[in-house]
Amino acid sequence: MEHPYGYIKDNKVYLKGFLNQPDRVIGEVKEDEVSTIKYFEDRFQSLLEKIEALKKDIEENQNKGSFLMKLVHLKDSLLTYDALGDFLPLIEDLEQLQAYLEDIIQKNRARNLEIKQGLILEAEALKNSTDWKATAEELKNLKMRWIKTGPVEKEFEEDIESKFNTAVDTFFDNRKQYFEGLAIQAEENIKVYERLVVEARAAFDNPDAKQAFEISKRIQKEWKASGKVPAERRQPLWDEFSKLNNRIFSRFKRTMQSGPQMKPWELIKKMESMTEEMKKLAKSETNPVVISSAKRLQADWKRLPQRKPREANLTMRSFTFFSEIVFEKLFLDKLAHSKYQDFDEKEISEQDRIKASILKDLIYRDENELKTVKENSENFRTQEADFEMMLRRKIGAFKRKIEVKNFILKELSNK
Repeated sequence: MEHPYGYIKDNKVYLKGFLNQPDRVIGEVKEDEVSTIKYFEDRFQSLLEKIEALKKDIEENQNKGSFLMKLVHLKDSLLTYDALGDFLPLIEDLEQLQAYLEDIIQKNRARNLEIKQGLILEAEALKNSTDWKATAEELKNLKMRWIKTGPVEKEFEEDIESKFNTAVDTFFDNRKQYFEGLAIQAEENIKVYERLVVEARAAFDNPDAKQAFEISKRIQKEWKASGKVPAERRQPLWDEFSKLNNRIFSRFKRTMQSGPQMKPWELIKKMESMTEEMKKLAKSETNPVVISSAKRLQADWKRLPQRKPREANLTMRSFTFFSEIVFEKLFLDKLAHSKYQDFDEKEISEQDRIKASILKDLIYRDENELKTVKENSENFRTQEADFEMMLRRKIGAFKRKIEVKNFILKELSNK
């Protein structure tokens, strides 16, 4: 039985040769010749549908080059495909499509080469950077862009891969060496901090407070100038170092404040002398010399040793009382001048009368405030010790203010 593209001979189905190929057996008759021919024609039709499907995929997809190998395998399979039909147009069609895809691929690879050469330039510009964190992120992004960029021609592939990887590796090698160097330096720095802590311990044990303080100042400067170490290793050393230096400074401060050591009786005698001097100022007329002398006495009093003998309590209260008289007189003088612009032109007796009147008003106000404080303390009484102490101090302060004003009032009345 004959067929345009084959025939049946000796119960076997032949495909006529094409492209210089001999006729070849593609099957044998199973039932009858007609149905057998139909079977191999249907196979050819299936092949046509497969080729059309491939063409459609290529047409619809953006990455057309990815279908090249599938097309080549399909084209090569036509030479051994068992079917009856005209294979020549199919082969020619697929060869044209292959040439089209190869052209696209070549252009894409040329574009990929251009892109990768640009990425190489970017990587080389970053390879010597010391901004480790930001540059590492940039290079990671470059590598992602490199991976996403398609292949290049084989002849260029090895060269550009080498250049890109060399630039990237240069940066990461530099970074590795830098941090390894930091780790080594950190170990050296830790030794410096440990030595400074040892020196701080020795200074703390030094009985000479001034000498210990000088050492403390020096080693604190050294600490500030020392290099970086991991915080978790530095913090315990710093905790001990700062605590020792704070104690050294506190001891030095106490020593400086205490001044030369005085015997209790010497201190009491000095306090009595200063109180007597303040008492004289309190009985004097207010003027700049008196105020300046009172301020100097107060400054000298503050420089006395903090711890005072119990026997000096009365003297301390007296010094405070007469100090307040001096400055209450100054306040009174300012009030009088503010109320009367011609105060200095008035008779002395009139000036005293004005001051006495002002004082009586001030005493009346203080007494009312003291009464209010006492009444409030009864209404809001609490068991807290701090509150009770604060209340006693406040009441004591009001009483002293009243006593000071009454002292000045009595002095004015006796003139």
